[in-house]
Amino acid sequence: MDKEKRVCLGVIVGVHGIKGEVKVKSFTEYAEDIDSYGPLEDKSGSRKFTVKVTGHSKELLRVKVKGTDDRNQAEALIGTELYVDRDVLPELESEDEFYQADLIGLDVKLTDGSSVAEVAGIYNFGAGELLEIRLKSTGRLEMIPFTKAYVPEVNLEEGFIIVESVFLKFAPEDEAENEG
Repeated sequence: MDKEKRVCLGVIVGVHGIKGEVKVKSFTEYAEDIDSYGPLEDKSGSRKFTVKVTGHSKELLRVKVKGTDDRNQAEALIGTELYVDRDVLPELESEDEFYQADLIGLDVKLTDGSSVAEVAGIYNFGAGELLEIRLKSTGRLEMIPFTKAYVPEVNLEEGFIIVESVFLKFAPEDEAENEG
């Protein structure tokens, strides 16, 4: 599988029981769908995993990985990111939908075109999507709502997003003024 054409669908974060089940944080739109994309690979592409969702454990999935039959084998998988080829993912239904993997690393520009940050992550704690951005001036991480009001433009082809000027306080010259 071409590493550039892969998308991370989830990560193994723990174990469940003694029969080899793992707990998975799923990044798919519907968490339970993680087993519907066929075999998954680790980040390096060197290992393949056939997975089957068996239930839930709080906000995580309980998953059986074929060939993992005891707790020790399951524990060895903790931290493994699970990837799939982009070609097996469904087409996005609108221009306002994005795969998270496409957003991470994008340049963050203000409405005046100045580059102030980079997208570091995407989160949803229940009240909507948040973009985590790393400010170029300080390296500090900030969260902004991922809504049209705050992020009026996403340009994947040119590799940037535009954030509203309310974030002008993040500009390097303002950082210096606030320090004094």
